[in-house]
Amino acid sequence: MKFDGIAKLRHLLQTMAFALAIATIQYAFLPERPYGPPVTYSMAIAVITWAIIDLGRDLMPSARETGWPTGWGSVLLVAGGIVAGYLLGNALGDLVCRTLGLYQGGPPVNREVELRNSILVTLLAGGAITYYFYSRNKSLYLERKMTEAHSLASEARLKLLETQLEPHMLFNTLANLRVLIGVDAPKAQQMLDHMIGYLRATLGASRATLHPLQTEFDRLRDYLELMAVRMGARLHYTLDLPSELAQLSLPPLLLQPLVENAIKHGLEPKLEGGTITVSAHKEGDLLTIDIRDTGVGLTANRDTGMDGLGAVSGFGLAQVRERLATAYGPRATIKLIANKPIGTWASITFPCISPPQ
Repeated sequence: MKFDGIAKLRHLLQTMAFALAIATIQYAFLPERPYGPPVTYSMAIAVITWAIIDLGRDLMPSARETGWPTGWGSVLLVAGGIVAGYLLGNALGDLVCRTLGLYQGGPPVNREVELRNSILVTLLAGGAITYYFYSRNKSLYLERKMTEAHSLASEARLKLLETQLEPHMLFNTLANLRVLIGVDAPKAQQMLDHMIGYLRATLGASRATLHPLQTEFDRLRDYLELMAVRMGARLHYTLDLPSELAQLSLPPLLLQPLVENAIKHGLEPKLEGGTITVSAHKEGDLLTIDIRDTGVGLTANRDTGMDGLGAVSGFGLAQVRERLATAYGPRATIKLIANKPIGTWASITFPCISPPQ
């Protein structure tokens, strides 16, 4: 086990504080006696016991969850540390008290009573301090495991959401391709070529929880090309990604549901189609991506502008909201509002993540 000097110093200071508290309690019950001897004895016994147990356990095989030896090794170490601490601490405390004259001014001492009390106090204090450090180490280990488990669960959840999105898009495309084969075989072939390219890129990206914004825009281009084969001149699109933002990271397939939503609910119901514009800009440490369309817009003045991660409706939007919450927490926001002069505007904002150097 790696030696942690800061942790050992913290344990020593906590032990000394505990010893001082014990001495103070003893003095409170016997105020007629001087304060110096109980403090000296308590400190000497506590420090020696701490040194034997806390430093000695690093020399023995220890359990990962507690940092303490397992089985009889732990019992022998604690018992040996308490006994040695009592004997050596009493000898050291007696030497210090006699040298500094700390016994002077006190009433006569009953050695038999003092011996019995000091043994009892040493056993109780040594056991209490040992259990405190044991339980604290175990609690810290469990906290680390919970944090690790939470991180793995969040990653698994993102993967699950991504697998939900992939079939959603894939089945829509295959259904459209089936219709197109019987109507326009050359266009069906073109659409199939785009689909193969898109799936090849998707397969590579699905192995990562994050990828560059440039890759996300490239995949959007593939997807929009697939839709353009089907919609023809009814679909126009613009992808605006500043070069300085291209390598910022985000979860794969985060933007596609918003674009797909704009086509399905905005442009397809409109006879003449329209335009989709996807743009990115950065303000401070926040990245904002806007998806605007000139489709039919939000129906019946249903302006569903949202701050934070409110309950935006629809399969794709719900998935985006959940993925943002899982990946970025409360700092991520999503809005769905009316575009001007016509259409719908979806906007997501989340913290920038730069790729590792």
